[in-house]
Formats: sequence, structure tokens, C-alpha cells
Amino acid sequence: MTVLTADAGAAVRRRPGRPRDEDLDGQIVAATLEIIDAGEEVTVSRVVARSGVSRAALYRRWPSLTLLIAAALDVGREVPPEYPADADLHEILFAGLGLGADGVAPSAPGYSEERFRQRIRLVMADRALQRAYWESHVSRRRVPLQNALRVGIARGELRSDLDVEACFDAIAGVAYYQLVVRGDRVSDPAVVERMRAAIEVIWRGMVSSS
Repeated sequence: MTVLTADAGAAVRRRPGRPRDEDLDGQIVAATLEIIDAGEEVTVSRVVARSGVSRAALYRRWPSLTLLIAAALDVGREVPPEYPADADLHEILFAGLGLGADGVAPSAPGYSEERFRQRIRLVMADRALQRAYWESHVSRRRVPLQNALRVGIARGELRSDLDVEACFDAIAGVAYYQLVVRGDRVSDPAVVERMRAAIEVIWRGMVSSS
């Protein structure tokens, strides 16, 4: 990926002087996402041309295209809220994959399956982007469910030796396998049933035998 400045740490440090213009941030991210959705390579020139911002404005906000692309890929996604302490953990597992009572969405509203596939294509081709997207976005969305599982362990509902990181990987892997490996759509009722069956298997391995 093209590096815009030498100091990647500048991404998280407030620069002196005037505050950042959030509207320009949005223009840059939106332009980047349009380029991604069009299946084009993201370059500085294309982002500048499509966003209408100057190169200097882009350089001030994003130290590398890697971090900019990671931000664009996450548009439409949110960090879920923390679950109530008395939440039904069994139902939480289904809801986390969009298999709860509210419907069967592969991810968040406004985050299409096509965009998901574009994300997979890009991160699998670029290890640096994969790590940046994980560290800045994906890892944060795991926290509420992992915390809920820890509560379940504390109240004796789940096994005391449960590895919550491994459980999350197994649960998320159910959806990823359907979409990435099998090439199915999670809107297919047969796929939904297969995912629910897989979650049931995982759940049986999580619950306490006492």
C-alpha cells in the first residue's frame, strides 16, 4: 500500500492548530468506499479526484492508504452495545449472526453481502490491511459478546475453562464458511438452518455440565 507519511502513529495523535474538519473526513472516506465498491484500485489520485479534497488535506488526515481503506471498509458497521447481565446467552449467539428474532442479516443494515465480499477480497490480498482492519475495527466488535460469555462463566452457566476468544472464532467462523468457502448466501433458508445447527453444536460444548 502507498504510504502517505512516514509516521503511522500520527493517525491517533491530535495535530496542533485547527481542529479536523469532520465533513472532509466523511468526504474522503465516502470517496474511498465508492472506489472500492466500483472494484477499482484505491490510489491517492483517485481519492483526491473523487472526493474533491486536496492532497494536503488527505495527507493531514490519513498517514497511509491502508488505514483509510480500513476505515472505508467499516462504514455501516457499529460496535454492538454491551449485553445486559441477565441476557439469554443461547439467544445472543444466534443474534450475533443475525439469526435472532429480528431477521437474517449477514451483518449490519447498510452493510451488504457484496461489500462483505469486497472486504474479504481486499484483506486477503494485503496482510497489512488485514491487520489494520482487525486492530482498528473488527477486534472492538467482539468485546460485548466476549464480555457476555465471561458473565456466563462467572454465574456458572458456561464451563469454567471456556476460552471465550476461541468460542467467538468458532461462532463467527460459521457465517464466514458459508459466505467465503461455500459461496452461499445467508438469506437462503437452508443456509440459515445449517448455521443454526452449527451454533447449537457449539453451544452444547460451551455449557457447564454441573
